[in-house]
Formats: sequence, structure tokens, C-alpha cells
Amino acid sequence: MKPRKKSLNDPHAEREAKNYANPVPSREFIIQHLTDVGRPMTLRQITKLFELNDAGEKEGLRRRLKAMERDGQLVRNRRSGYGLAKKMDLVRGRIIAHPDGYGFLVSDEGGDDLFLSEREMRSIMHGDRVLVNIIGLDHKGRKEAALVEVLERNTQEIVGCFFHKRGQNVAFVEPNNRRIIHNILIEKRKQRGKAKDGQIVVVRLLSPPTKYNPPFGEVIEVIGDHLSPGMEIDIAIRSHELPHKWAAEVLAETKKLSRKIPKRLQQDREDMRNIPFVTIDGEDAKDFDDAVHCEPRGKGWLLRVAIADVSAYVEVGSALDLEAQNRGNSVYFPNRVVPMLPEILSNELCSLKPKVDRLCLVCELAIDFYGRIRRTRFFKATIRSAARLTYDQVAKVLDGDKKGFSQPKILPQLDNLYSLYQLLLNRRQKRGAIDFDTVETKIIFDKQQKIEQVVPVVRNEAHRLIEEMMLAANVATAEWLTKQELPLLYRIHEGPNEEKLTALRNFLKEQSLRLWGKDQPQAHHYAKLLERVKDRSDFRMIQLVLLRSLRLAIYSPKNQGHFGLAYQTYAHFTSPIRRYPDLLVHRAIHFCLQPKRPKDFTYTANEMEILGEHCSMTDRRAEEATRDAVMMLKCEHMQDKVGFEFEGTVTGVTAFGLFVELDNIFVDGLVHVTSLQEDYYHFDPVTFRLTGESNGVIYQLSDRLKVKVVRVDLQEKKIDFVLA
Repeated sequence: MKPRKKSLNDPHAEREAKNYANPVPSREFIIQHLTDVGRPMTLRQITKLFELNDAGEKEGLRRRLKAMERDGQLVRNRRSGYGLAKKMDLVRGRIIAHPDGYGFLVSDEGGDDLFLSEREMRSIMHGDRVLVNIIGLDHKGRKEAALVEVLERNTQEIVGCFFHKRGQNVAFVEPNNRRIIHNILIEKRKQRGKAKDGQIVVVRLLSPPTKYNPPFGEVIEVIGDHLSPGMEIDIAIRSHELPHKWAAEVLAETKKLSRKIPKRLQQDREDMRNIPFVTIDGEDAKDFDDAVHCEPRGKGWLLRVAIADVSAYVEVGSALDLEAQNRGNSVYFPNRVVPMLPEILSNELCSLKPKVDRLCLVCELAIDFYGRIRRTRFFKATIRSAARLTYDQVAKVLDGDKKGFSQPKILPQLDNLYSLYQLLLNRRQKRGAIDFDTVETKIIFDKQQKIEQVVPVVRNEAHRLIEEMMLAANVATAEWLTKQELPLLYRIHEGPNEEKLTALRNFLKEQSLRLWGKDQPQAHHYAKLLERVKDRSDFRMIQLVLLRSLRLAIYSPKNQGHFGLAYQTYAHFTSPIRRYPDLLVHRAIHFCLQPKRPKDFTYTANEMEILGEHCSMTDRRAEEATRDAVMMLKCEHMQDKVGFEFEGTVTGVTAFGLFVELDNIFVDGLVHVTSLQEDYYHFDPVTFRLTGESNGVIYQLSDRLKVKVVRVDLQEKKIDFVLA
């Protein structure tokens, strides 16, 4: 009897057969066998190993190995052998470039970032995916890496200022995004288009940088003259290559959507239109993707969090889905949004407007008298929101002012929500979640779309109430799905790494303070320290240093908990309109509501890992793009204020100067160390201080200073101050 092929013994064979006309061994099966063999193998050897004879199977295997090489799972050596990257001690990840020329690799596997020197960064650009090996420690004790291979080039188009002096043969473009550290060379006259010296242009890369040559490109669009008014957001969108145009395929699918819910989508759903759900959002919100309802249940509460069922409209693999995946998230600029989904979904079908039927996925939580979740249930439902409320409206009611409230029938519901909120808030405090007292701002524009003023956003009890309900739903979702043993994207937040923890402890020692927890402090240790110093005059400085010691939150298929929120398991469920990871979570819930086996789930662990890395990147990209746009707007706002004096607070201290945030207008600028007169100033990285060598004058975080604006550079997005 002829033995079965190894490929047919693949535990993922059914999935492969479902997804491909000519199925080949799965990635997991290939990795398993290469691990067992213990050495690199050529394509021919791997083909023989899996006993593949058909030409279609051989070609499918070749393409799969190529894709695994592109994703950094495999590395092909000089003898054309495919080996496991992990076995070769190689690390894959995405590059985060620094404006000063060096960079860091954010590993797909998590852990500390790896330092890359300026020399290593010559042939790579911000956002590229690469393989590196660790070569040792740099002079600061950081793990240092060397480039092995570029897996994926992230940058295709760049926005910047075009420079060409009369009589010179070669022109170049200086990128607007300061993380793009290479100037783009425009070699031929025809590649300049109609660009003139000093104009803002879009350049397409023709060849990436190498160890010995700069990147080359061609001008494909002239945006306008040097940072003309109104260009700030357009420049930020293009500088960070945010997808902002809908492809023809997406528009074609969008046209098929009706503003009425199809009857086929309303089947097999619980009818909850008689339940008085409410939405609570900001005054200017246009999409309402979450609604809440709370009622007493015994000595506890029954909380229902209804989230717009985006997955009912966006099918896996559709043009809408692929575009949403590419975007990763909506990007919120001042006065403008680049949405993840077209308006008919984000502002209509998936917006839980009052008095209209909407499809939802509901997370129902039975919560006891102590605020503990005793039972979690998910189900598909049709709801009809009873009211669209704002934070300010609800805050007034919670403060006891109920006379002017326009929805008296909703008052018992708000009372229930507030009672539950107090329970959850109490558990949050006992859990030891970190609550940094930071100031968020909002830009008010005039009729010419210029900054009129920058105002602080005051978080009231209504903000906190909704936040606690969403946190409860997110945690319950993560815990429930973890039990289903499906590939899942968690929102993880790791604690401080060794380098930052050492620096933090050294700083606190100088302040006669101590952070408990030894080498692995937890969130409650941070919270305890913040509570201890809340009445100190240097509270803001201590809080700032604590905040900067933490890492960024990312998406990962590995559950490593959320440090800041003090949760062991956490995922995003509540915003599928604007975050792709939430949509993936919704699909997982839908799958679990059907009688199917976990191995039949749409996504593999490997695919989820790639999606996690991608969504973490788009999350960072959105943050950097909005920060750039805001800084450009603020620089423009300050142009006519050169020579004016302001009071402000020191928010950063470096060897080259002091960063100061101006009162009321919340604009940052630099007091360069060379402008500090009549002495030599030395930087202490432990205490974050600049100290005068002779006069002993000390400048440190949270100091109050009076400064004068001396220069505003729109191109560099920088504002310079001197002490007044």
C-alpha cells in the first residue's frame, strides 16, 4: 500500500484546501519539518520531503516559501537553502528612524527595541520591515543590531520641499517627515516635472537607498508653494503615506449598500429594540459605534454594551475589507477625519443613531455587588437607540442638575449606569490601574480654517463612566475569546524595560523616593507612588518621568497583559468602525457563536501575527501624522508672534536645551542651551537637569519660565524661544 504524502498529514490540510485550488503544506507544517530536520533545505529538498510531484503543487510550494521569506519566517542562504530565521538568531521587525540618523527595530516578537547605528540606517528607511542580528551592546548599554536583509520597503511616495538652484544639473527633495532621513535625488530634468525651487511636491521613489547611494525619485505632483495656508493636513496625510482615496473596487462595493438594512442580515438576531440603549459621545461626534444599557439584577447589575456590527457588512476578503485592513484605523486630524470605512458605513449603517434600527453585536455582563463579572454572553441583535446624549448633558445630570434634561424617561437608566460606574471605579482603584493626570487639547478654528485658540479638553464624570463600561466589555471579550482557543489580537502594554527602569529608579533616588516591585514593578506600584506625591510641588515632574518610563501599547497575538490598565488579558472590541483589530475580534465572536471547530477559523496564528504588526504600525503612523499636522498648525499660528513674551512650563530637558510649553495656547518650543547666557550648562541624564557650571542655576522639568519667541520654522516644524 502506497504511504500517504506528508502534505496530506498536515493538521491544517483542510484549511489549505478550503483557501487554495492547489493546496500545499501549510506554513506551520513547513516550519515544523524544518525544525525537525535541524538544517536549511533547498526548494528541491523540501519538495522531495513532502513528496510533491504535480507541477502545480511544486509552484505553490515555491510561492509559499517565497512568501515566508518575505515575511521573515525563513531566510535563504547563499546555497539557496531555506532556514528558520529564529534558528539563525535573526530578529524581524519594523524600523523606527530617528531624525538624527540612527534608528530602532521594533521586533515582531515583542521585547526591547534594538538600536541601529547611522551606518546601518544608510540603506533602509523609516517603516521598512527587515531582518537583523544582534551584534552586542552600544555605549549606552542598549542591544545593537546589524542589518541582514530588507523584507519589505514601506515607502513609495514622499512629500517634501523641492530644491533646485539655477545652473545645477541635479535637484533634490527634502522630506517633510523628519523620520525620512534621506534626501531624495532627482537626477534627470524630465523627472522634475513642473516643480520650482521651494515648492512642496510629491516624489515617487525609483530606487531605495543603498550603502553607497541616496534614494532616487521623480516628482509626480506639485502640491503648492512653500507650506501655503491650508496645506497642513494634506501634507501630513501624504508625508506619512496615509491611504486616503477609495479605490474603484471599494466604491463599486459601496454603491451596492443601501441605507436600509437588508432583511437577510436581520435573521437570527435577538430583537432588543424595546431596550432603551443610549449613546454618549462628544458634541461634534458623527459616528456612534457603542450604546449602553444597565438595569438592576438581584444585588448586582446587568450591563449590555451594544457595538455596531460592522462584520455584517464587511465580508472577509472583499475590497472593503482589504482597504480597511490597509488603513488599519481611522485618523482624526483637527477638523478632518480620514476614515477606515466609507461614510455610508461609518456615519450611516454602522452609526447607532437614535430612533432607527441598527445591527449590533452585544456583550452582556452580569456584574455582582462588588463589581466582579460573573457571567458573559455575546449575541447578535437589532437595537434602536433611545437617545443620543453628549458628555456634557450626562455630566450635568450626574452632578444633580436634572431639571433642564430633555430626556426624562432616560434618567433611571443614567442612575443605573452611574451606580455601576462607581462600583467599577472602586475596583479599578483596588486593582491599581495607573491614572495619569494629563491635559488633552482641542483646536478651535476660525472661518479661514486657522487656529483661533487651543483649549484644554476637560474630562468629566460622563467621559469616565463610558470609559469604564468600554473597559469592562473589552476585558470580558478578551477573557471569553481566550477560552475559545482562537488566534486573537490582544492589546498589550508591557512594563518598563531594564534600561528605562534603571533610569527611573536613579531619578527617584535623587528625589528621595522609591518605586516598589524590585525588577518587575506592577501598575499598582506606579499608582501608589503617584498617590504618595500628588500634593508635592514637583508632582508634575515626577508624573512626567513615570509616564515616559513606559512603553507604547501594541497589538499582538501573544497575551502579555496590559500594564497601564492592570489587566492580565485585554483586547479591543468596542470600535470596529475605526479600528481593524476590533473588526477581527468581532469576526472571532461571530465564529464562536456558530457550531464550528477552532481550526476552521478564518485566520491562522501566523496571519494574526502579521496583522498585529501591521495594525501596530498604522496606529503609530496615525499618531505621528496627527502630531505633525498639529505642530504645523501651531507653527503657523505662532508666525505673527515672534518677539512676544509668554509664560510656560518646562516639559523636557536635554543636553541641547529646554522644551517649554506655553500657558493657555499649549504650544511647545525650544530654549537652546547656547541661548542660556553667562555660564556653561551641563546636562544630568539622571535628574533631567541643566546646571550652570559657575552660577549653580538649575533648570529642570516642571520649572516655570518666561520666554520670548525668536524664530518659527514651518519647514522644520520648530519654534525657538529665549528666556525673557
